[in-house]
Amino acid sequence: MENMEDGKKKKGVTCYLLYCITTAVIGSLQFGYNTGVINAPEQKLRRFFQNVSMDRYGDPFSSGTNTMVWSFAVAIFSVGGMVGSLSVGVMVDRFGRRKSMLLANVLALLGGTLMGLSSLCKSFEMVIIGRLVIGVFCGLCTGLTPMYVGELAPTHLRGAFGTLHQLGVVIGILVAQVFGLEFLLGSDSLWPLLLSLTAIPAVVQSIMLPFCPESPRYLLISLNQEEEARKALVRLRGCEDVSDDIQEMKEEGMKMAMEKKVTIPELFRSPAYRQPIIIAIILQLSQQLSGINAVFYYSTGIFDTAGVTQPIYATIGAGVVNTLFTVVSLFLVERAGRRTLHLIGLAGMAVSALLMTISLALVKTNTSLSYLAIVAVFAFVASFEMGPGPIPWFIVAELFSQGPRPAAMAVAGCSNWTANFLVGLGFPKLEELCGPYVFIIFMIFLIFFFVFTYFKVPETKGRTFDDIAKGFAGTAGAQSPPPEGMVTLPVSPTTEKVPMVEFPTEEK
Repeated sequence: MENMEDGKKKKGVTCYLLYCITTAVIGSLQFGYNTGVINAPEQKLRRFFQNVSMDRYGDPFSSGTNTMVWSFAVAIFSVGGMVGSLSVGVMVDRFGRRKSMLLANVLALLGGTLMGLSSLCKSFEMVIIGRLVIGVFCGLCTGLTPMYVGELAPTHLRGAFGTLHQLGVVIGILVAQVFGLEFLLGSDSLWPLLLSLTAIPAVVQSIMLPFCPESPRYLLISLNQEEEARKALVRLRGCEDVSDDIQEMKEEGMKMAMEKKVTIPELFRSPAYRQPIIIAIILQLSQQLSGINAVFYYSTGIFDTAGVTQPIYATIGAGVVNTLFTVVSLFLVERAGRRTLHLIGLAGMAVSALLMTISLALVKTNTSLSYLAIVAVFAFVASFEMGPGPIPWFIVAELFSQGPRPAAMAVAGCSNWTANFLVGLGFPKLEELCGPYVFIIFMIFLIFFFVFTYFKVPETKGRTFDDIAKGFAGTAGAQSPPPEGMVTLPVSPTTEKVPMVEFPTEEK
Protein backbone atom coordinates (compact mmCIF):
# COMPACT_ATOMS: atom_id res chain seq x y z
CA MET A 1 0.00 0.00 0.00
CA GLU A 2 2.86 2.32 0.83
CA ASN A 3 4.51 1.61 -2.51
CA MET A 4 1.25 2.33 -4.27
CA GLU A 5 1.01 5.70 -2.55
CA ASP A 6 4.63 6.50 -3.39
CA GLY A 7 3.90 5.67 -7.00
CA LYS A 8 1.00 8.07 -7.01
CA LYS A 9 3.10 10.86 -5.61
CA LYS A 10 5.70 10.43 -8.38
CA LYS A 11 3.08 11.38 -10.95
CA GLY A 12 3.76 15.02 -11.69
CA VAL A 13 1.35 17.80 -12.45
CA THR A 14 0.81 17.92 -16.20
CA CYS A 15 0.19 21.04 -18.27
CA TYR A 16 -3.11 19.54 -19.39
CA LEU A 17 -4.27 19.06 -15.80
CA LEU A 18 -3.34 22.68 -15.02
CA TYR A 19 -5.23 23.82 -18.12
CA CYS A 20 -8.38 21.97 -17.04
CA ILE A 21 -8.18 23.19 -13.44
CA THR A 22 -7.57 26.78 -14.58
CA THR A 23 -10.55 26.57 -16.93
CA ALA A 24 -12.82 25.44 -14.11
CA VAL A 25 -11.52 28.09 -11.68
CA ILE A 26 -12.67 30.85 -14.05
CA GLY A 27 -16.09 30.15 -12.49
CA SER A 28 -14.61 30.88 -9.06
CA LEU A 29 -13.22 34.18 -10.32
CA GLN A 30 -16.72 35.04 -11.56
CA PHE A 31 -18.14 34.40 -8.09
CA GLY A 32 -15.55 36.68 -6.47
CA TYR A 33 -15.93 39.42 -9.07
CA ASN A 34 -19.71 39.58 -8.74
CA THR A 35 -19.47 39.50 -4.94
CA GLY A 36 -17.21 42.56 -4.84
CA VAL A 37 -18.24 44.55 -7.92
CA ILE A 38 -21.44 46.05 -6.49
CA ASN A 39 -19.75 47.92 -3.63
CA ALA A 40 -17.62 50.53 -5.43
CA PRO A 41 -20.36 52.07 -7.65
CA GLU A 42 -22.94 52.25 -4.86
CA GLN A 43 -23.44 56.01 -5.00
CA LYS A 44 -23.55 55.98 -8.80
CA LEU A 45 -26.23 53.29 -8.82
CA ARG A 46 -28.26 55.15 -6.21
CA ARG A 47 -28.16 58.26 -8.41
CA PHE A 48 -29.17 56.15 -11.40
CA PHE A 49 -32.19 54.82 -9.48
CA GLN A 50 -33.18 58.43 -8.64
CA ASN A 51 -32.78 59.54 -12.26
CA VAL A 52 -34.98 56.69 -13.49
CA SER A 53 -37.64 57.65 -10.96
CA MET A 54 -37.49 61.28 -12.13
CA ASP A 55 -37.85 60.26 -15.81
CA ARG A 56 -40.78 57.95 -15.10
CA TYR A 57 -42.73 59.63 -12.36
CA GLY A 58 -41.48 63.20 -12.30
CA ASP A 59 -40.20 62.78 -8.72
CA PRO A 60 -37.11 61.08 -7.29
CA PHE A 61 -37.43 58.14 -4.92
CA SER A 62 -37.57 59.07 -1.26
CA SER A 63 -34.41 58.34 0.67
CA GLY A 64 -36.02 55.26 2.26
CA THR A 65 -37.30 53.90 -1.06
CA ASN A 66 -33.95 54.44 -2.73
CA THR A 67 -32.18 52.57 0.08
CA MET A 68 -34.72 49.76 -0.17
CA VAL A 69 -34.19 49.40 -3.95
CA TRP A 70 -30.41 49.46 -3.46
CA SER A 71 -30.53 46.86 -0.67
CA PHE A 72 -32.76 44.66 -2.82
CA ALA A 73 -30.29 44.89 -5.73
CA VAL A 74 -27.49 43.76 -3.39
CA ALA A 75 -29.41 41.04 -1.51
CA ILE A 76 -31.05 39.47 -4.58
CA PHE A 77 -27.60 38.18 -5.59
CA SER A 78 -27.56 35.88 -2.55
CA VAL A 79 -31.14 34.73 -3.22
CA GLY A 80 -30.06 33.71 -6.72
CA GLY A 81 -27.05 31.97 -5.18
CA MET A 82 -29.32 29.84 -2.98
CA VAL A 83 -31.38 28.79 -6.01
CA GLY A 84 -28.26 28.02 -8.05
CA SER A 85 -26.55 26.02 -5.31
CA LEU A 86 -29.64 23.86 -4.79
CA SER A 87 -29.70 23.15 -8.53
CA VAL A 88 -26.14 21.75 -8.66
CA GLY A 89 -27.10 18.15 -7.88
CA VAL A 90 -29.83 18.02 -10.53
CA MET A 91 -27.57 19.53 -13.20
CA VAL A 92 -24.52 17.32 -12.65
CA ASP A 93 -26.60 14.15 -12.52
CA ARG A 94 -28.33 15.03 -15.78
CA PHE A 95 -25.62 16.79 -17.79
CA GLY A 96 -22.33 15.89 -16.10
CA ARG A 97 -19.77 18.28 -14.68
CA ARG A 98 -18.31 19.84 -17.84
CA LYS A 99 -21.56 20.38 -19.72
CA SER A 100 -23.13 21.89 -16.58
CA MET A 101 -20.38 24.52 -16.47
CA LEU A 102 -20.98 25.29 -20.14
CA LEU A 103 -24.73 25.68 -19.63
CA ALA A 104 -24.21 27.87 -16.56
CA ASN A 105 -22.28 30.38 -18.67
CA VAL A 106 -25.49 31.19 -20.53
CA LEU A 107 -26.72 32.73 -17.26
CA ALA A 108 -23.53 34.80 -16.92
CA LEU A 109 -23.97 36.17 -20.43
CA LEU A 110 -27.64 36.94 -19.80
CA GLY A 111 -27.04 38.62 -16.43
CA GLY A 112 -24.08 40.65 -17.70
CA THR A 113 -26.06 41.83 -20.73
CA LEU A 114 -29.03 42.90 -18.61
CA MET A 115 -26.88 44.96 -16.25
CA GLY A 116 -24.78 46.41 -19.06
CA LEU A 117 -27.83 47.68 -20.95
CA SER A 118 -29.73 48.93 -17.88
CA SER A 119 -28.50 52.53 -18.15
CA LEU A 120 -29.21 52.69 -21.88
CA CYS A 121 -32.72 51.32 -21.30
CA LYS A 122 -33.21 53.50 -18.20
CA SER A 123 -34.34 50.49 -16.15
CA PHE A 124 -33.21 49.82 -12.60
CA GLU A 125 -35.23 46.59 -12.81
CA MET A 126 -32.66 45.28 -15.31
CA VAL A 127 -29.95 45.75 -12.67
CA ILE A 128 -31.97 43.78 -10.12
CA ILE A 129 -32.93 40.97 -12.53
CA GLY A 130 -29.34 40.84 -13.81
CA ARG A 131 -28.05 40.48 -10.24
CA LEU A 132 -30.56 37.68 -9.63
CA VAL A 133 -29.49 35.80 -12.77
CA ILE A 134 -25.80 36.28 -11.96
CA GLY A 135 -26.53 35.03 -8.43
CA VAL A 136 -28.00 31.80 -9.82
CA PHE A 137 -24.91 31.43 -12.01
CA CYS A 138 -22.53 32.00 -9.09
CA GLY A 139 -24.51 29.57 -6.93
CA LEU A 140 -23.93 26.92 -9.58
CA CYS A 141 -20.22 27.82 -9.76
CA THR A 142 -19.73 27.36 -6.01
CA GLY A 143 -20.81 23.73 -6.40
CA LEU A 144 -19.59 22.85 -9.90
CA THR A 145 -16.04 24.19 -9.64
CA PRO A 146 -14.94 22.47 -6.38
CA MET A 147 -16.61 19.23 -7.51
CA TYR A 148 -14.91 19.16 -10.92
CA VAL A 149 -11.52 20.22 -9.52
CA GLY A 150 -11.72 17.65 -6.70
CA GLU A 151 -12.56 14.83 -9.10
CA LEU A 152 -9.76 15.68 -11.55
CA ALA A 153 -6.98 16.21 -9.00
CA PRO A 154 -4.72 13.35 -7.82
CA THR A 155 -5.44 12.30 -4.23
CA HIS A 156 -2.15 13.68 -2.85
CA LEU A 157 -2.75 17.11 -4.45
CA ARG A 158 -6.50 17.38 -3.97
CA GLY A 159 -6.21 19.89 -1.12
CA ALA A 160 -3.78 22.17 -2.97
CA PHE A 161 -5.90 22.16 -6.11
CA GLY A 162 -9.06 22.57 -4.04
CA THR A 163 -7.62 25.80 -2.62
CA LEU A 164 -7.48 27.20 -6.16
CA HIS A 165 -11.26 27.70 -6.01
CA GLN A 166 -10.82 30.17 -3.16
CA LEU A 167 -7.84 31.74 -4.91
CA GLY A 168 -10.07 32.39 -7.92
CA VAL A 169 -12.69 33.95 -5.63
CA VAL A 170 -10.27 36.36 -3.94
CA ILE A 171 -8.63 37.35 -7.23
CA GLY A 172 -12.11 38.11 -8.56
CA ILE A 173 -12.85 40.30 -5.52
CA LEU A 174 -9.54 42.13 -5.92
CA VAL A 175 -10.10 42.72 -9.65
CA ALA A 176 -13.57 44.11 -8.87
CA GLN A 177 -12.12 46.46 -6.23
CA VAL A 178 -9.46 47.77 -8.60
CA PHE A 179 -11.73 48.15 -11.63
CA GLY A 180 -14.30 49.84 -9.39
CA LEU A 181 -11.99 52.79 -8.70
CA GLU A 182 -13.58 55.97 -10.01
CA PHE A 183 -10.78 56.80 -12.46
CA LEU A 184 -11.15 53.33 -14.04
CA LEU A 185 -14.71 51.94 -14.38
CA GLY A 186 -16.38 53.24 -11.21
CA SER A 187 -17.63 56.46 -12.74
CA ASP A 188 -21.20 57.58 -13.49
CA SER A 189 -20.80 56.77 -17.17
CA LEU A 190 -18.84 53.50 -16.97
CA TRP A 191 -20.48 51.56 -14.12
CA PRO A 192 -22.69 49.57 -16.59
CA LEU A 193 -19.49 48.32 -18.24
CA LEU A 194 -18.09 47.44 -14.81
CA LEU A 195 -21.13 45.26 -14.05
CA SER A 196 -21.26 43.68 -17.52
CA LEU A 197 -17.58 42.63 -17.60
CA THR A 198 -18.66 39.34 -16.02
CA ALA A 199 -19.68 38.21 -19.52
CA ILE A 200 -16.05 38.16 -20.74
CA PRO A 201 -14.79 35.34 -18.44
CA ALA A 202 -17.95 33.39 -19.35
CA VAL A 203 -17.04 33.58 -23.05
CA VAL A 204 -13.41 32.62 -22.33
CA GLN A 205 -14.44 29.61 -20.23
CA SER A 206 -16.96 28.50 -22.87
CA ILE A 207 -14.16 28.49 -25.46
CA MET A 208 -11.78 26.56 -23.20
CA LEU A 209 -14.17 23.95 -21.76
CA PRO A 210 -14.61 21.84 -24.94
CA PHE A 211 -10.90 21.00 -24.73
CA CYS A 212 -11.32 19.69 -21.16
CA PRO A 213 -12.46 16.12 -20.41
CA GLU A 214 -15.54 15.16 -18.50
CA SER A 215 -14.68 14.09 -14.95
CA PRO A 216 -13.17 10.57 -15.19
CA ARG A 217 -14.92 9.70 -11.94
CA TYR A 218 -18.28 10.68 -13.44
CA LEU A 219 -17.52 8.79 -16.67
CA LEU A 220 -16.61 5.57 -14.88
CA ILE A 221 -18.93 5.52 -11.89
CA SER A 222 -22.02 7.25 -13.25
CA LEU A 223 -21.85 6.40 -16.97
CA ASN A 224 -19.85 3.13 -16.77
CA GLN A 225 -17.55 4.33 -19.56
CA GLU A 226 -14.28 2.85 -18.34
CA GLU A 227 -12.35 3.31 -21.58
CA GLU A 228 -13.29 7.00 -21.81
CA ALA A 229 -12.36 7.49 -18.16
CA ARG A 230 -9.01 5.77 -18.75
CA LYS A 231 -8.24 8.00 -21.76
CA ALA A 232 -9.05 11.12 -19.76
CA LEU A 233 -6.86 9.98 -16.85
CA VAL A 234 -3.91 9.17 -19.14
CA ARG A 235 -3.99 12.74 -20.47
CA LEU A 236 -4.49 14.28 -17.02
CA ARG A 237 -1.80 12.21 -15.26
CA GLY A 238 0.69 12.20 -18.15
CA CYS A 239 1.36 8.46 -17.93
CA GLU A 240 -0.14 5.25 -19.30
CA ASP A 241 -0.43 3.49 -15.92
CA VAL A 242 -3.56 4.83 -14.29
CA SER A 243 -4.60 1.50 -12.79
CA ASP A 244 -4.53 2.82 -9.22
CA ASP A 245 -6.98 5.61 -10.06
CA ILE A 246 -9.24 3.23 -11.99
CA GLN A 247 -9.23 0.69 -9.17
CA GLU A 248 -10.05 3.32 -6.55
CA MET A 249 -12.97 4.56 -8.67
CA LYS A 250 -14.22 1.01 -9.23
CA GLU A 251 -14.23 0.36 -5.50
CA GLU A 252 -16.22 3.54 -4.94
CA GLY A 253 -18.53 2.50 -7.79
CA MET A 254 -19.12 -0.87 -6.13
CA LYS A 255 -20.16 0.86 -2.96
CA MET A 256 -22.38 3.28 -4.86
CA ALA A 257 -24.08 0.36 -6.66
CA MET A 258 -25.08 -1.06 -3.27
CA GLU A 259 -26.62 2.26 -2.20
CA LYS A 260 -29.88 3.68 -3.39
CA LYS A 261 -29.89 7.13 -5.01
CA VAL A 262 -29.25 9.75 -2.34
CA THR A 263 -31.60 12.73 -2.21
CA ILE A 264 -31.24 15.86 -0.08
CA PRO A 265 -33.83 14.64 2.52
CA GLU A 266 -31.99 11.30 2.71
CA LEU A 267 -28.80 13.07 3.75
CA PHE A 268 -30.54 14.13 6.96
CA ARG A 269 -32.65 11.01 7.54
CA SER A 270 -29.87 8.48 7.11
CA PRO A 271 -27.49 8.05 10.08
CA ALA A 272 -24.74 7.13 7.61
CA TYR A 273 -24.83 10.58 6.03
CA ARG A 274 -26.03 12.71 8.92
CA GLN A 275 -22.64 13.21 10.53
CA PRO A 276 -20.77 14.34 7.38
CA ILE A 277 -23.62 16.62 6.22
CA ILE A 278 -23.72 18.32 9.64
CA ILE A 279 -19.95 18.81 9.44
CA ALA A 280 -20.30 20.18 5.89
CA ILE A 281 -22.98 22.68 6.93
CA ILE A 282 -21.11 23.87 10.03
CA LEU A 283 -17.91 24.35 8.02
CA GLN A 284 -19.78 26.45 5.46
CA LEU A 285 -21.34 28.50 8.27
CA SER A 286 -17.87 28.98 9.78
CA GLN A 287 -16.89 30.74 6.57
CA GLN A 288 -19.78 33.21 6.44
CA LEU A 289 -20.55 33.70 10.16
CA SER A 290 -16.88 34.40 10.82
CA GLY A 291 -17.63 38.00 9.81
CA ILE A 292 -15.37 38.11 6.75
CA ASN A 293 -18.01 39.54 4.44
CA ALA A 294 -18.95 42.14 7.04
CA VAL A 295 -15.30 43.23 7.09
CA PHE A 296 -15.11 43.42 3.29
CA TYR A 297 -18.51 45.00 2.76
CA TYR A 298 -17.77 47.70 5.32
CA SER A 299 -13.96 47.79 5.39
CA THR A 300 -13.88 51.27 3.85
CA GLY A 301 -16.12 52.49 6.69
CA ILE A 302 -14.00 50.66 9.28
CA PHE A 303 -10.80 52.29 8.00
CA ASP A 304 -12.57 55.66 7.84
CA THR A 305 -13.68 55.26 11.48
CA ALA A 306 -10.11 54.37 12.36
CA GLY A 307 -8.92 57.65 10.85
CA VAL A 308 -7.34 56.38 7.60
CA THR A 309 -7.20 59.28 5.11
CA GLN A 310 -7.63 57.13 1.97
CA PRO A 311 -9.77 54.20 3.19
CA ILE A 312 -10.54 52.83 -0.30
CA TYR A 313 -6.85 52.07 -0.85
CA ALA A 314 -6.60 50.41 2.54
CA THR A 315 -9.54 48.24 1.47
CA ILE A 316 -7.69 47.25 -1.71
CA GLY A 317 -4.67 46.53 0.50
CA ALA A 318 -6.84 44.10 2.47
CA GLY A 319 -7.79 42.51 -0.87
CA VAL A 320 -4.10 42.06 -1.71
CA VAL A 321 -3.47 40.44 1.70
CA ASN A 322 -6.49 38.24 1.02
CA THR A 323 -4.96 37.02 -2.24
CA LEU A 324 -1.42 36.54 -0.91
CA PHE A 325 -2.50 34.38 2.02
CA THR A 326 -4.70 32.25 -0.22
CA VAL A 327 -1.52 31.44 -2.16
CA VAL A 328 0.23 30.63 1.14
CA SER A 329 -2.55 28.20 2.11
CA LEU A 330 -2.19 26.57 -1.32
CA PHE A 331 1.28 25.38 -0.32
CA LEU A 332 0.42 24.56 3.30
CA VAL A 333 -2.81 22.58 2.94
CA GLU A 334 -1.12 19.31 1.90
CA ARG A 335 1.59 19.70 4.53
CA ALA A 336 -0.32 20.86 7.60
CA GLY A 337 -3.67 19.29 6.69
CA ARG A 338 -7.15 20.72 6.35
CA ARG A 339 -8.24 20.42 9.98
CA THR A 340 -5.07 22.02 11.38
CA LEU A 341 -5.19 25.00 9.02
CA HIS A 342 -8.88 25.51 9.73
CA LEU A 343 -8.19 25.60 13.47
CA ILE A 344 -5.29 28.05 13.04
CA GLY A 345 -7.44 30.30 10.86
CA LEU A 346 -10.38 30.33 13.28
CA ALA A 347 -8.10 31.09 16.26
CA GLY A 348 -6.36 33.91 14.38
CA MET A 349 -9.68 35.45 13.35
CA ALA A 350 -11.02 35.34 16.92
CA VAL A 351 -7.95 37.16 18.27
CA SER A 352 -8.11 39.68 15.39
CA ALA A 353 -11.81 40.33 16.02
CA LEU A 354 -11.02 41.12 19.66
CA LEU A 355 -8.21 43.52 18.65
CA MET A 356 -10.50 45.15 16.08
CA THR A 357 -13.14 45.72 18.75
CA ILE A 358 -10.65 47.23 21.20
CA SER A 359 -9.10 49.56 18.60
CA LEU A 360 -12.44 50.80 17.19
CA ALA A 361 -13.90 51.32 20.68
CA LEU A 362 -10.95 53.37 21.94
CA VAL A 363 -9.66 55.08 18.76
CA LYS A 364 -11.38 58.40 19.62
CA THR A 365 -9.46 58.63 22.88
CA ASN A 366 -6.19 57.31 21.43
CA THR A 367 -5.73 57.99 17.71
CA SER A 368 -2.65 55.77 17.51
CA LEU A 369 -5.01 52.79 17.86
CA SER A 370 -6.03 53.39 14.23
CA TYR A 371 -2.87 51.49 13.28
CA LEU A 372 -3.99 48.58 15.44
CA ALA A 373 -7.33 48.58 13.61
CA ILE A 374 -5.55 48.30 10.24
CA VAL A 375 -3.29 45.49 11.49
CA ALA A 376 -6.29 43.71 13.01
CA VAL A 377 -8.25 43.86 9.73
CA PHE A 378 -5.27 42.58 7.75
CA ALA A 379 -4.66 39.79 10.31
CA PHE A 380 -8.36 38.89 10.24
CA VAL A 381 -8.28 38.57 6.44
CA ALA A 382 -4.98 36.64 6.46
CA SER A 383 -6.30 34.18 9.07
CA PHE A 384 -9.47 33.68 7.06
CA GLU A 385 -7.49 32.62 4.00
CA MET A 386 -5.44 30.17 6.06
CA GLY A 387 -8.48 28.00 6.73
CA PRO A 388 -12.11 29.17 6.79
CA GLY A 389 -11.77 30.69 3.31
CA PRO A 390 -10.60 27.80 1.13
CA ILE A 391 -11.21 24.65 3.16
CA PRO A 392 -15.03 24.48 3.51
CA TRP A 393 -15.50 24.53 -0.27
CA PHE A 394 -13.44 21.48 -1.16
CA ILE A 395 -13.64 19.45 2.04
CA VAL A 396 -17.38 18.93 1.39
CA ALA A 397 -16.49 17.06 -1.81
CA GLU A 398 -14.01 14.97 0.20
CA LEU A 399 -16.47 13.97 2.94
CA PHE A 400 -18.83 12.17 0.54
CA SER A 401 -18.55 9.37 -1.97
CA GLN A 402 -19.82 9.70 -5.55
CA GLY A 403 -23.46 8.86 -4.76
CA PRO A 404 -24.34 11.51 -2.13
CA ARG A 405 -21.76 14.08 -3.28
CA PRO A 406 -23.99 16.16 -5.64
CA ALA A 407 -26.78 16.43 -3.04
CA ALA A 408 -24.25 17.26 -0.31
CA MET A 409 -22.62 19.99 -2.44
CA ALA A 410 -26.07 21.48 -3.06
CA VAL A 411 -26.94 21.57 0.66
CA ALA A 412 -23.52 22.96 1.66
CA GLY A 413 -23.63 25.64 -1.03
CA CYS A 414 -27.15 26.68 -0.05
CA SER A 415 -26.04 26.92 3.61
CA ASN A 416 -23.18 29.20 2.60
CA TRP A 417 -25.38 31.46 0.47
CA THR A 418 -28.10 31.64 3.13
CA ALA A 419 -25.58 32.70 5.78
CA ASN A 420 -24.08 35.21 3.34
CA PHE A 421 -27.55 36.70 2.76
CA LEU A 422 -28.29 36.93 6.49
CA VAL A 423 -24.96 38.61 7.29
CA GLY A 424 -25.37 41.12 4.47
CA LEU A 425 -28.91 41.88 5.58
CA GLY A 426 -28.31 41.94 9.34
CA PHE A 427 -24.86 43.45 9.79
CA PRO A 428 -25.84 47.12 9.20
CA LYS A 429 -28.55 46.87 11.87
CA LEU A 430 -26.22 45.02 14.25
CA GLU A 431 -23.55 47.66 13.73
CA GLU A 432 -26.12 50.35 14.46
CA LEU A 433 -27.13 48.63 17.69
CA CYS A 434 -23.71 47.45 18.90
CA GLY A 435 -21.33 49.99 17.43
CA PRO A 436 -17.68 48.90 17.57
CA TYR A 437 -18.61 45.90 19.73
CA VAL A 438 -20.37 44.17 16.81
CA PHE A 439 -17.32 41.99 16.14
CA ILE A 440 -17.68 40.42 19.59
CA ILE A 441 -20.68 38.54 18.10
CA PHE A 442 -18.47 37.13 15.35
CA MET A 443 -15.77 36.28 17.91
CA ILE A 444 -18.29 34.14 19.82
CA PHE A 445 -19.20 32.33 16.59
CA LEU A 446 -15.50 31.77 15.84
CA ILE A 447 -14.90 30.21 19.25
CA PHE A 448 -17.86 27.85 18.71
CA PHE A 449 -16.56 26.83 15.27
CA PHE A 450 -13.08 26.24 16.71
CA VAL A 451 -14.46 23.89 19.39
CA PHE A 452 -16.65 22.05 16.85
CA THR A 453 -13.76 21.61 14.41
CA TYR A 454 -11.42 20.39 17.15
CA PHE A 455 -13.78 17.67 18.35
CA LYS A 456 -15.81 16.68 15.29
CA VAL A 457 -14.00 17.37 12.01
CA PRO A 458 -11.71 14.59 10.73
CA GLU A 459 -8.48 15.09 8.82
CA THR A 460 -8.95 14.18 5.15
CA LYS A 461 -5.44 14.87 3.86
CA GLY A 462 -4.11 12.08 1.63
CA ARG A 463 -7.25 9.91 1.90
CA THR A 464 -9.31 8.63 -0.99
CA PHE A 465 -12.99 9.57 -1.21
CA ASP A 466 -14.01 6.01 -0.40
CA ASP A 467 -11.63 5.78 2.55
CA ILE A 468 -13.11 8.94 4.08
CA ALA A 469 -16.66 7.65 3.57
CA LYS A 470 -15.69 4.35 5.21
CA GLY A 471 -14.40 6.29 8.21
CA PHE A 472 -17.93 7.54 8.88
CA ALA A 473 -19.65 4.25 8.14
CA GLY A 474 -17.06 1.85 9.51
CA THR A 475 -18.39 1.77 13.07
CA ALA A 476 -22.01 1.20 12.03
CA GLY A 477 -23.37 -1.60 14.12
CA ALA A 478 -21.24 -4.40 15.43
CA GLN A 479 -20.41 -5.93 12.07
CA SER A 480 -17.44 -8.19 11.72
CA PRO A 481 -14.98 -7.14 9.02
CA PRO A 482 -15.99 -8.27 5.55
CA PRO A 483 -13.81 -10.71 3.58
CA GLU A 484 -10.92 -9.13 1.70
CA GLY A 485 -12.01 -7.50 -1.56
CA MET A 486 -15.47 -6.58 -0.36
CA VAL A 487 -16.57 -3.02 0.25
CA THR A 488 -17.20 -1.86 3.79
CA LEU A 489 -20.51 -0.05 4.20
CA PRO A 490 -23.64 -0.25 6.32
CA VAL A 491 -26.06 -2.92 5.13
CA SER A 492 -28.80 -0.31 5.32
CA PRO A 493 -27.82 3.33 5.82
CA THR A 494 -31.38 4.12 6.80
CA THR A 495 -31.57 1.68 9.72
CA GLU A 496 -28.03 1.34 11.08
CA LYS A 497 -26.77 3.86 13.62
CA VAL A 498 -23.51 5.55 12.70
CA PRO A 499 -22.09 7.44 15.70
CA MET A 500 -19.63 10.31 15.48
CA VAL A 501 -16.21 8.77 14.94
CA GLU A 502 -12.61 9.79 15.30
CA PHE A 503 -10.34 9.08 12.35
CA PRO A 504 -7.08 7.29 13.09
CA THR A 505 -3.93 9.37 13.01
CA GLU A 506 -2.45 9.41 9.52
CA GLU A 507 0.60 7.21 9.12
CA LYS A 508 3.74 9.02 8.21
